[in-house]
Amino acid sequence: MNNLLEKKILLIICGGISAYKSLELIRSLKKGGAKIKTILTKNAKQFITPLSVASLSQEKVYEDLFDAKSEAEMDHISLSRWSDVVIVAPITANTISKLSTGSSDDLASTVILASDKDIFLTPAMNVRMWEHPSTKENLKKLKKFGYKIIGPEVGDMACGEFGEGKMTEPNMIIREIENYFNNLKQNKKFKALVTAGPTHEYIDPARFITNKSSGKQGFELAKSLSKKGFETTLISGPTNLKVDKDINFIKVETADQMFKATQSNLPADVAIFAAAVADFKIKEPEKQKIKKNDYLNLNLEKNIDILNYVSNHNSLRPKLVIGFAAETNNIKINAKNKLIEKNCDWIIANDVSNKSIGFESDFNEVTILYKNKKINDEKLSMKKKSEISDEIIDRVISQLN
Repeated sequence: MNNLLEKKILLIICGGISAYKSLELIRSLKKGGAKIKTILTKNAKQFITPLSVASLSQEKVYEDLFDAKSEAEMDHISLSRWSDVVIVAPITANTISKLSTGSSDDLASTVILASDKDIFLTPAMNVRMWEHPSTKENLKKLKKFGYKIIGPEVGDMACGEFGEGKMTEPNMIIREIENYFNNLKQNKKFKALVTAGPTHEYIDPARFITNKSSGKQGFELAKSLSKKGFETTLISGPTNLKVDKDINFIKVETADQMFKATQSNLPADVAIFAAAVADFKIKEPEKQKIKKNDYLNLNLEKNIDILNYVSNHNSLRPKLVIGFAAETNNIKINAKNKLIEKNCDWIIANDVSNKSIGFESDFNEVTILYKNKKINDEKLSMKKKSEISDEIIDRVISQLN
């Protein structure tokens, strides 16, 4: 139970006969040293009382969204920010349906939607409800959104039927949560470096060469690494994106600045080069603004190749070096050539000519190519960049471990 000591857990209890199991769950979490806050839905109060929950958790029980006293403290935000993790046990078919559509008509669903923490759902329902196509489709959506599902199990149900849909026992739920915190603890030994966004290569004080990179994929990768326990440094060119407070954020403009910042933050266990660094810079930028002329000749020189430098610098090389290949044609061929030329471990290729998954989109579709020929290339189909990031970092963790 050491993994639960002083952990802050928000437990949301939905309506259903399995709600009684949440009382044992609270008791066991408290025994393990966790701090518990609870939200009881309106229907949950038909099965267990706020008094019994408060007695076991030794904390106030939150119930109604539009409670003037509570909402003066912005409970639906503060509860989420307070917790290390959110558990919904049990979660009903109705609540699963609500979450899949983004509905938020009570405190429980509002907190879940507003949460910036990992959320575990433990379903409990009749076997026919569990097997219904709509439930399966809703769960599929929730998994894509990043929710983690525990159970259900096969067994006898309160309604007298037998089958899948029985809520997972509290001791098994606790084992899952302990494993979650243990993995975070294990990952804290890892140091990660991510580059993101474009660079600005100045022609004169008012003009520069750049590209369309928004930095979104790199920022999401850094967020996923940090969320999963890595000590994370994000080096970014100019963007308008916000960064999580737990991430060591270094803002740069030029490729030279990004290179120096990268050198200063090595060694690392994993380095992911998602930035769209300009290939060329102005050899001698003008100190004064250039006046309008009929033509302008620019004298360019190559920028240092940061990915190539790090991949081939033995004293600083991370255990895992990952590059990105933003291509418009011959995606896989160009990415494979880059994998070999740069000597990196993985190349993640994407088609930036496709506007639905291009530079400024919130979505992406990528192919991971591995230097290790024993591992087949993997395609991650189109989904939100945050989801793509989680899938990539899950593979990073497997590789490092």
